[in-house]
Amino acid sequence: MPKETYIPDLLRLFRQYGYDGATLAKISEATGLGKASLYHHFPGGKDEMVATVLDYLERWMDENILQALKGTGDPLSRLQQMGDRVSEVYEGGKQPCLSAILLLGSARDVFHDRVQSLYQVWIEAIATVLIEAGLNKTVARQRGEDAVIAIQGALILSQGLNNPAPFQRVMQQLSRTLCENESSVVSG
Repeated sequence: MPKETYIPDLLRLFRQYGYDGATLAKISEATGLGKASLYHHFPGGKDEMVATVLDYLERWMDENILQALKGTGDPLSRLQQMGDRVSEVYEGGKQPCLSAILLLGSARDVFHDRVQSLYQVWIEAIATVLIEAGLNKTVARQRGEDAVIAIQGALILSQGLNNPAPFQRVMQQLSRTLCENESSVVSG
């Protein structure tokens, strides 16, 4: 079987245990592959496994989130489509964010640049939609950052409370909040 076959199991495992906690024994159990088979499919070891999962998530993000933001329709509906896709990938707030998990522990040194790039692309895509909605470039960029902060914060809180309601509430309000008129924003 191609190594892509094991992406769902690896994604679930790295989300649950993080990079450091996903031992070869756990990976072997989750995939059904012995250690020799794991290294056959992933000669680079755990780093290659995570890189393969990140490749998958980057493709998924491009095909689902970025394409929704670049799609047709008014800015509010495109942001709502993005929210729907984000809710889908995190199973309504029941799953943690792998990219955030990879910024912790020893994985940070290995994957920081890739995670940073994912976030920057996402923020810029949101900002582009908000500029089209009439916001100035600076405010649009800040709101793109605020969107990712809200999503990531809600995911963390939902995991901590073992309750997806905070994430779901943020996702229901996000597109409207992002499109609010600049004059309704309190500047600091």
